[in-house]
Amino acid sequence: MDNIEELQRQVSALTDRAEISDLLDRYLRSLDDGVFDEEWARAFHTEDVTAEMPIGTVHGRDALLAHIRRGMALFDRTVHLGTNAVITIDGDQATARGAQLSTHVLADGSDGSDSSDGSDGVFVSAGHVDTRLVRTADGWRISASALRVVWTQGSPPRLPHDLTPTPSGPEGSGPEPRPVD
Repeated sequence: MDNIEELQRQVSALTDRAEISDLLDRYLRSLDDGVFDEEWARAFHTEDVTAEMPIGTVHGRDALLAHIRRGMALFDRTVHLGTNAVITIDGDQATARGAQLSTHVLADGSDGSDSSDGSDGVFVSAGHVDTRLVRTADGWRISASALRVVWTQGSPPRLPHDLTPTPSGPEGSGPEPRPVD
């Protein structure tokens, strides 16, 4: 491989890494913006996406969109921070593992606020996110993600029956979240 080819390969790898990092950052920011429509779902996810979250595992972009709408409606405001993403690219596929800190202000009537713990209607969770991505004609998209909560603080909202967590099996169960004193 000559110097020009090597330089092109390096630029391509850096471009892919920047595009993936940007997609992950925009995704977390979009959760706080609160506009969850079909355009939002297509901008971030493949049609056959699988997402494992504390409020359940869903398969397919339409199911994920409905699940996110219902789950995020439990909060007045949120701030999602992602950091330390380790991105590995293999052709048109990639993986990313990063840390996530999510702060949620419970919506009125979410019936989960327990002010006896001093949280005053604020629920915080932190964990790790494992993400699989694929290159599509429209750019990189998330094909699978799994959020593993490591610790929580405050009381989460009570979940409606259609958002009750579903088991994800031994591979995806991860450690139980530990409350922070």
